[in-house]
Amino acid sequence: MSSVDGRQTIVDRIDPYSKRASKKKTKKSQGSSRYRNNQDVELQPLPLLKDVSSGEQEELFIRKLRQCCTAFDFMDPVADLKGKEIKRASLNELVEHITGGRGVLTDPVYPEIIKMISANLFRTLPPSENPDFDPEEDDPTLEASWPHLQLVYEFFLRFLESSDFQPTIGKRVIDQKFVLQLLDLFDSEDPRERDFLKTVLHRIYGKFLGLRAFIRKQINNIFLRFVYETEHFNGVGELLEILGSIINGFALPLKTEHKQFLVKVLLPLHKVKCLSLYHAQLAYCVVQFLEKDSTLTEAVVRGLLKFWPKTCSQKEVMFLGEIEEILDVIEPQQFVKIQESLFRQISRCVSSPHFQVAERALYFWNNEYIMSLIEENNHVIMPIMFPALYRISKEHWNQTIVALVYNVLKTFMEMNSKQFDELTAGYKAERQKEKKREKEREDLWKKLGDMEISHKRQLGSAK
Repeated sequence: MSSVDGRQTIVDRIDPYSKRASKKKTKKSQGSSRYRNNQDVELQPLPLLKDVSSGEQEELFIRKLRQCCTAFDFMDPVADLKGKEIKRASLNELVEHITGGRGVLTDPVYPEIIKMISANLFRTLPPSENPDFDPEEDDPTLEASWPHLQLVYEFFLRFLESSDFQPTIGKRVIDQKFVLQLLDLFDSEDPRERDFLKTVLHRIYGKFLGLRAFIRKQINNIFLRFVYETEHFNGVGELLEILGSIINGFALPLKTEHKQFLVKVLLPLHKVKCLSLYHAQLAYCVVQFLEKDSTLTEAVVRGLLKFWPKTCSQKEVMFLGEIEEILDVIEPQQFVKIQESLFRQISRCVSSPHFQVAERALYFWNNEYIMSLIEENNHVIMPIMFPALYRISKEHWNQTIVALVYNVLKTFMEMNSKQFDELTAGYKAERQKEKKREKEREDLWKKLGDMEISHKRQLGSAK
């Protein structure tokens, strides 16, 4: 049993896409442009590394790495089965050798390892076969060459995680060009590949201090292109996951470039149509920033209000969820700065005809910390929320919403009964004025109608 077979890889733990029971589809496979078999090359089995003396292992290790640079055509399942099996066995052996051996990573093997990894991983990704691909509904198109690719990724990870790995030697071969090519692969449709890439890039970020600013800048560029040009990039969620960990490690006080990244890149990511694919990771990144520096709260909340969806209830529910996460970590003095504009939006959400939006907004009153903030500032929040709540309690079509609204009104009454009574009296008086104005408008229209009829009669009799 190989080391890969015996270890639960990252890939085994992911279930990236849910499928509707009504949609029965077969998983599609695709080949990448470089996966073409070179007919002139026929692989021959090499001796096992464990069967040669320690003095010969380095040379044999390099020969096996070079042998594994050969690519095969996986779109033809029966093409060169012998060569594919030899390469698969060699890759398995390389994984075991780099995992169990000591002193395996000598200076000469570093460039050979990176050549082998580059030869297998770096290729032009094919265009999507389905231009209307919906990641939430459709099955992803899987990489046909995965039987070899998976082992190459596994080997790459073991290489980076090896106790023998020396960043001072590694930085000669893992450079900016290599990182750029690695980032391009995040657009792969295959979620298994993106998951491996996420871990690999995170390891590179951790080991090469000189590449950190470059990696952040290139991720920044990918996101800006995604938001303002293409609105299509498969690996946004995975890149945000890496960033969540990076942000967590930022030193205080935060650099200006980091704050700008939050405001100019992370917040605009909220306006993209396919937000649901990466919203959890995005919200985590935003909250990480606020936990680092509470003074960013006002800019974040105002940014979310600016990009608040007008016509998509699913996105509104997501925004409300993120607002609750922000309120969970907000400082009371920061809450005061955003309470009016925020609760005007929450009032609109409570009034939404879509019951899930209204329900999600009303759930804020089930959160103890948010309730404590509301209670401290009830003199500001109650007048904003009261008209919508009172109207809904009398008119809303959904009884669950009505019950939740009654609970909120009850809590407001318990917080400040005097203000509650004043607001009730004021609301009723305003409604009376409104009804009076409506009656006056109706009477005026009726009078105008009667005048028109009378005028037509006079014209008729004159003829």
